Amino acid sequence: MEKKAAIDALTALANDTRIDVFRLLVRSDSWTPGEGGLPAGEIASQLKLPAATLSFHLKELSRAGLIDGQRRGRSIIYSPRPHALQALAAFLLEDCCGGSTGDKS
Repeated sequence: MEKKAAIDALTALANDTRIDVFRLLVRSDSWTPGEGGLPAGEIASQLKLPAATLSFHLKELSRAGLIDGQRRGRSIIYSPRPHALQALAAFLLEDCCGGSTGDKS
């Protein structure tokens, strides 16, 4: 992951509402593409957010590459992007422990 992409992801998550949306999506997803996720209306209902507010936050999370929206019938189902989260964690931990795995054996 490039530094700019990591900064974009961290910036997107550095907001109370967006972190709530992201965590809700992580809890609701099966992590299998095409399965799980939530429609925008369900997210808005669970988090008690107006549609316009939620739309703004979904756009920011999507722009940062943290979620995807996939049309299923008349709804758009939002899901987290597990590879983006793994890439962000790998970027943050890249130089951890001087390259040591911590194994003392």
